[in-house]
Amino acid sequence: MPMSAISPNNLLAALPAHVYAELIPKFERLDLDFAKVVYNYGDTLTHVYFVESGIISLLVAADDHSTIEVGMVGHEGMVALPVFLGVNVSQNRAVVQGAGRALRMKAAEFGNECMAGADLSRIMRLFTYSILMQVARSAVCNRFHSTDSRLARWLLMTQDRMNSNHFQITQEFLSYMVGVRREAVNKAATGFQRRDLISYVRGSMTINDRKGLEALACSCYGLPNGGVPAMPASNN
Repeated sequence: MPMSAISPNNLLAALPAHVYAELIPKFERLDLDFAKVVYNYGDTLTHVYFVESGIISLLVAADDHSTIEVGMVGHEGMVALPVFLGVNVSQNRAVVQGAGRALRMKAAEFGNECMAGADLSRIMRLFTYSILMQVARSAVCNRFHSTDSRLARWLLMTQDRMNSNHFQITQEFLSYMVGVRREAVNKAATGFQRRDLISYVRGSMTINDRKGLEALACSCYGLPNGGVPAMPASNN
């Protein structure tokens, strides 16, 4: 499939047009199927992924083998960020949370492009900061805020990246995302349904009342990088 002159990915769209044009031949487009594992713990990072649509969740396992989401990436960013930092082995798991598409490039080629191109390197530094802030905010949120507030924040962040009020999610996966036991997230989700904030049927989630969720969400959502971070405009 031919690639557009303007990328739906925020990072690539922020590059000068001539820089993006030079990168296009090095990309291949692939589908992101729901629940697909992009890479696992200890995997060699052979590619980087610039998300065009859908969401990839970044997951970390605790000592008791439970799993928690520490970050999510949609069309605002890329996955396999350690490659930019010179690390080629994964210390986390990346799983498709929302189906979509991505452009991928070989890790070695991407590393060379970052070293040779000031524009790409600058954009990647900004995105690295954005991800660090998202991870830090998630840590604070998971430690201090209620399950209801965390679930509302997560649903809003997901809707921002999916550009849709409807998406797939299993209850088990949702418990990973919010960082609580399945019973706790089920209780919170049931309460949301009773208030008609959401509808949930057999793995299909629909947001019915965004304003209601915004009222429930903790202040973490309104802070920078709570939603979708913006990239500076390109100098095309």
